[in-house]
Amino acid sequence: MSTVAVIAIVVGALIVLAIVVSAIRRARGRRQFAEVQGEAQHQDVRHHREKAEDSRTEAAIAEERAERAKVEAELNEERADQRERELGRNN
Repeated sequence: MSTVAVIAIVVGALIVLAIVVSAIRRARGRRQFAEVQGEAQHQDVRHHREKAEDSRTEAAIAEERAERAKVEAELNEERADQRERELGRNN
């Protein structure tokens, strides 16, 4: 074989090797990106579930406060009625 042919074969082999290495790196990069993206999506789901739970907790607290305010209002109304009856008896 001539020297030119050997050099052409070696250069061709190096080009093919470079293409294969590049393809492997690209595939690895895509796989890592997919893993990171998948984990980010899972974190997003967890975040939304936590926010939903927080909202439910806040709603339950607000409901409890509203119930207490209602009971307190009824108690104040009863006290007012009682005081009014006492005033009526004293007059």
